[in-house]
Amino acid sequence: MRAAFEAWAQKDGHIVRRREDKPDEYLVFETQRRWVIWQAALAHGKAPGGRKTAAQKEAEAQEKAKQAVQRAPAIAQNDAAVRNQVLNEVLDAFSSLGGAGGLDDILKVVQSLKQKQETVAEQPAKTAERVHHNA
Repeated sequence: MRAAFEAWAQKDGHIVRRREDKPDEYLVFETQRRWVIWQAALAHGKAPGGRKTAAQKEAEAQEKAKQAVQRAPAIAQNDAAVRNQVLNEVLDAFSSLGGAGGLDDILKVVQSLKQKQETVAEQPAKTAERVHHNA
């Protein structure tokens, strides 16, 4: 996942160099902010039970990297369009906050996305409950 982000960020003109004292963070604040946004955008839209741990994601990314060496990955145009749309929506949400709050703004948007996801997850359960209750 990080490799995909870095490829995207470099194409967009961002510096993807990491800090020496904290290799999980990027040297440039804007790149770090976009990394957190990228993660939130990818997590947005997945069912809460369908989310993976960081270790599972890393292992899956390593496996995909090995497979990518063997063959070039083909990303469906629809998948890329959806990914870009979600990323743009998240970036727009951050832009509307003005950017003065830094990481506090990021946390607000992430919490908002989580609340929306929980609402979406609860709606099918309530619908199923009503159908079962009426039967």
